[in-house]
Amino acid sequence: MSRNADLARRFGSPLYVYDLDRVTAARRDLFAALPDGVELFFSFKANPHPEIARALRTGGDRVCQAEVSSTGELAAALDAGFDPADVLYTGPGKTQDELRAAIAAGVRTFSVESLSDLRHVGAVATALGATADCLLRINSATASASTSIRMTGAPSQFGLDSETLPEILPELRAVPGTRLAGMHLFSLSNSQDEAGLIDEFRHTIGVAADLHHRLGIPVRLLDIGGGFAAPYLVPGDRPSYPGLRPALAATLDAHFPGWRAGAPRVACESGRHLVGDGGQLVCTVVNVKQSRGQRFVILDAGINILGGMSGLGRLLPVTVGFDPAAMAGDVDLDQLAPAHLVGPLCTPGDVLGRGVPTPALLPGDVVTIPNAGAYGVTASLLMFLGRPAPVEVVVRGDEVVSASRIEFHRKYE
Repeated sequence: MSRNADLARRFGSPLYVYDLDRVTAARRDLFAALPDGVELFFSFKANPHPEIARALRTGGDRVCQAEVSSTGELAAALDAGFDPADVLYTGPGKTQDELRAAIAAGVRTFSVESLSDLRHVGAVATALGATADCLLRINSATASASTSIRMTGAPSQFGLDSETLPEILPELRAVPGTRLAGMHLFSLSNSQDEAGLIDEFRHTIGVAADLHHRLGIPVRLLDIGGGFAAPYLVPGDRPSYPGLRPALAATLDAHFPGWRAGAPRVACESGRHLVGDGGQLVCTVVNVKQSRGQRFVILDAGINILGGMSGLGRLLPVTVGFDPAAMAGDVDLDQLAPAHLVGPLCTPGDVLGRGVPTPALLPGDVVTIPNAGAYGVTASLLMFLGRPAPVEVVVRGDEVVSASRIEFHRKYE
């Protein structure tokens, strides 16, 4: 019996399997692609599982810090052992309650998206007798890369429009309870190629340098964002970035010559690249049916546990993995035919893949969707139709580190 089939037998199906060895390998490889001294924030939105976060925080000369955008993610970061003083709190809609909780917990660094956002941070910090170091998130009027998910150069809830900074900078400097500590620029997600990623970083650093020198915006910490790619729910390997290290170092040398000595500190962010290939979704065939000449393979996993990110243009999986040892009958893996992979929910939108090449699957067969470590269970429609959340199994080598399930409880006031 394969490992995934054995885990499904022990813990139930569907389940996510996270491999900590692959997660730490991704961290090692990404740090190797970055210049020495460049810090790395792990974006908890990709996968807030505390065991994954703990693995990224420990066990190496260069480890990740935490970037969170909710009190739930902050709780996961603290559970994983991150120092709240090193946490970066981001997001365009920070409420007074969550700001109060974050600052009371010891968080002191915030990325702010507008003058009013800065004032909200400052009001809570003042009330708690604290001073918040704030990065101005910049929505640059220009951009470099034209592919991937764009995060700048257009009207947006994210960031201060760069062209408005000269006018509002005096007000930004004067907000009680805050101190301008630097800039945060995150221009794209999931870059399609290394050349485009390098061009975007060059553009980002150039924009930050121009604003620093022209307007005098302090830069003690410069967060230049991410854009590091990873395959999502399809076979493939994490991309490597052999040219990034020298290109990034040369660009920083040209614009911020003190960066090697920590003036400014420079940081990148990554979520999917660090955890994407560390996870698999293991599910079981519930039924197989024919409808007007087309085959439907009905799985016990649907958009309730995999699919919430479809609005961001995620690609449906084009294949799934098959292990003959996990099949109910004799299966010829060389004889594949297209089938629609669908989930168990009573909605026609519960589709995981159309025309996916599959063998002659039978009820009870175990299949695996690869590269599912990012934007999986917590990015999906967990409460839809009241089905239970999947088990999340964390492994390191042959050891099962933990097995857990998110539980829902209704509370009446």
